[in-house]
This record gives sequence, C-alpha cells and structure tokens, in this order.
Amino acid sequence: MARVDDRIACVDNKVASVDDKVTILDDKVARVDDKVPSIDDEVASVDDKVASVNDKVASVNDKVASIDNKVKGIDARVTSVDDRVVVVDDKVAKVVHDGKEAKQV
Repeated sequence: MARVDDRIACVDNKVASVDDKVTILDDKVARVDDKVPSIDDEVASVDDKVASVNDKVASVNDKVASIDNKVKGIDARVTSVDDRVVVVDDKVAKVVHDGKEAKQV
C-alpha cells in the first residue's frame, strides 16, 4: 500500500508541476491579451495613415490627369500652328515662284 501511496504522491507532484506551468502560461496569455488592444490601436492608426496617403495619391493622380489634358490641348494647338505654317510656306513659295515667272516674261 505504501508503494501505491508513493506513486499517488508522485503523480500528485507531477500534476502540481503541470498546474504551475499552466498558471505561468495563463499569466503569459493574459499579458499578451493586455497588449492586443494597444496593437489594435496602432494598427488602426497605421490604417488611418494609409488612407490619408491613398487620398493624397488620388489627389496627385487627378492633378497629373489635369496636366495631361492641358498638354494634349497645347499639342493640338501646336499641330494647328504647324499646319498653318505649312500653308503659309506654300503660299510664300507660290508667290516667289509666280514672281520669278513674271520677271522672265
């Protein structure tokens, strides 16, 4: 019977040791749980900053699109002026040509 009592005492000691380890782990889990709200707040802060940056990027993209449209308008005007210069050059060439023919006659 003494051997059984000794084994029961040994098992009880092991159970107590496991209980102590469980208590230690519970404490660690509680500390992590305490940190989670703080981490959640930091994540929310980062999310807010990301949203702000995204808004700024969208604003810059809108400005770039506006500038692109202005550049396209300027390009169209330059093309129009180039076309007019070609017409004027053709007229000047014709006047010069007609003037040379008039002198020869």
